[in-house]
Amino acid sequence: MPEAVSPGEGNLVLIAGAGRLPELVADSLDRASKPFRMIALRGFTGRPLRGRADATVDLLDLAATLALLKEWGPAVVVPAGSVARPSAAAIFNAGAAWRNRDTLREIAGGGDDRLLRAALSLVEENGHRVLGVHEAAPDLLCPEGPLGVVKADGEAQASIATGQSVLKALSPFDVGQAVAVAGDRVLAVEGPEGTDKMLARARALGRKPFGRGRPNAGTVLVKAPKAGQDLRIDLPAVGPRTIRNAHAAGCAGLALRAGGTLVIDRAATAAEADRLGLFVIGLGDPA
Repeated sequence: MPEAVSPGEGNLVLIAGAGRLPELVADSLDRASKPFRMIALRGFTGRPLRGRADATVDLLDLAATLALLKEWGPAVVVPAGSVARPSAAAIFNAGAAWRNRDTLREIAGGGDDRLLRAALSLVEENGHRVLGVHEAAPDLLCPEGPLGVVKADGEAQASIATGQSVLKALSPFDVGQAVAVAGDRVLAVEGPEGTDKMLARARALGRKPFGRGRPNAGTVLVKAPKAGQDLRIDLPAVGPRTIRNAHAAGCAGLALRAGGTLVIDRAATAAEADRLGLFVIGLGDPA
C-alpha cells in the first residue's frame, strides 16, 4: 500500500470536486494531522466542504488556480472528486498562456483522460507536485484480505482467477477496470459506461428473460487498475451502491485490487455486503 505523504513535501492543497470523496480525503488528512488548504470547484464541491474551503474557483479557470498555488508557495496538489470533463476548446481557452493550438490538437486525440493529464501537467510545469488520493490518503484504499464476514467459496475463487487473467490480458488495450465472471465464462467487461452499467448488462446476460431463473453460480465482480494507469485521474472505486448493484446482478461477491481500489465509506460498504450476503476481498498483485 502506498506510503502517506509527508507534510514536509510542500503545502498540501486539496482540490475538491463533487461527491463524498473530497470529504473523505479531508477527514483522512485531519486524522493524520496533516495541515492542508482547500480549493473548491464552483458548482461541484458539496455544501459540507464549501464552508471549509480557502478559495473557490471555476473548473476551467486554471489561471486563478495557478495564481493561488503560487501565492501559497510550492504545493502538493491532490485532486479529489468527480467533475464534468471539459471540451478541448474549454481547456484551450483556460490554458492559452501555456499551450498552443497545435499542442492542444495533438493531446485532444487521446480522449478525455489525456486532456485531464494535460491539465495536471500545467500545474506540475509551474513547480507543483500532483498526487492522487491513493498517495495522500492511503487509508481509504482497499486492504488485502476480507472486508466483511462472508467468505468466497471454491466457485467464486475460480471466477476470481479468471477475472484477474482477463483484466491482465485486456490491460494493454485500455478497455476497462472491471469484469463480471462466472467460472470461466466472462459475462461482461467494463467499457466507458462504468461499473454500474456493466453490472446491469451482466444481470441481463446472467438471467433468463424477465429476470427469471437463478444467476450463474460463483459470479464475481473483479476490479483492478489497468497497467500503467494514472491513478491520479482514474482511481478504481467501489461503495455501497456498487454492492447493491452487484447483488442485483447475481454476484456472489467482489474481488478488488488491494492498494489500488478506493472503497468509499469502507464500514458502510462492508456492512452492506454482509447484509446482502456478498463477500468483498482485497487481492494482492497477481503473479
